[in-house]
Amino acid sequence: MALAKKLLEVKRRIISNYGIGFHTVSKRLYEMKHEGNASKETHFGFETVKETEKAEKVHSVFETVASKYDLMNDAMSFGVHRVWKDIFIQRLGPTADTLLLDVAGGTGDIAFRFLKYMHIAGKMSGRVTVCDINEAMLDVGQSRAEKLGFSSKQIDWLQADAEKLPIDDASFTAYTIAFGIRNVTHIDRVLEEAYRVLKPGGRFMCLEFSQLNNEMLQWMYDQYSFQVIPVMGQIIAGQWKPYQYLVESIRRFPNQEDFKAMIEDAGFCQVNYENISFGIVAIHSGFKLCS
Repeated sequence: MALAKKLLEVKRRIISNYGIGFHTVSKRLYEMKHEGNASKETHFGFETVKETEKAEKVHSVFETVASKYDLMNDAMSFGVHRVWKDIFIQRLGPTADTLLLDVAGGTGDIAFRFLKYMHIAGKMSGRVTVCDINEAMLDVGQSRAEKLGFSSKQIDWLQADAEKLPIDDASFTAYTIAFGIRNVTHIDRVLEEAYRVLKPGGRFMCLEFSQLNNEMLQWMYDQYSFQVIPVMGQIIAGQWKPYQYLVESIRRFPNQEDFKAMIEDAGFCQVNYENISFGIVAIHSGFKLCS
């Protein structure tokens, strides 16, 4: 985090002294910051791996669990994940002209809720692009969309990496990512891409597992996570390791305040977060107002 703050301060000084545009400075600092990353290490759950290996490992996890993904979400959270996602869309409060990019949303949970919200509110002009790096997850989403009666006029499906989106600048009015950002190799790159593809005034929203603000509740949650969830994965999905990774990845994700600072470092303004279920999950929000 100290490095990110230093980089932001350098940007401000260059812009102030030389009048260079924010994104011109951001691009060069971004390149400098990530030069030579091929040999760097990162985490895959509690395992240390090379940065170049993580994306493939995460891809393998979701390739393995795609067909049972929604069933396991229900089992692991006792169905509460549905409530979290409903609240998430309510907090987004999309308007009639909302153009939504939902990243890491392969199975369509957020996209379908967005479209249903728009329909109930009588706002029929909204459109969503579902982006996911994993083809198997997108296949599940498209199959679900057909069964639910959503048309291609309402949803676009895009297989792409959140760290390097094949999308023009300022293309969307809202960007959502639910339970996906903790799985990427470079969170900062994902946030920078989110900022880039949003229109001025656009909103970034992230729903992600976080940290409880009560030590006893955190201890109980840890016992459930490490002792029960992998067993569920083995019984229901026939997979132990992917669910052990998912539990570990939650513990490696930045806490609410640190993640808030990362969103601000990416350029977003009016950044805040809301804890849900005592902080098991948190909704982070920011706007593209500064440029």
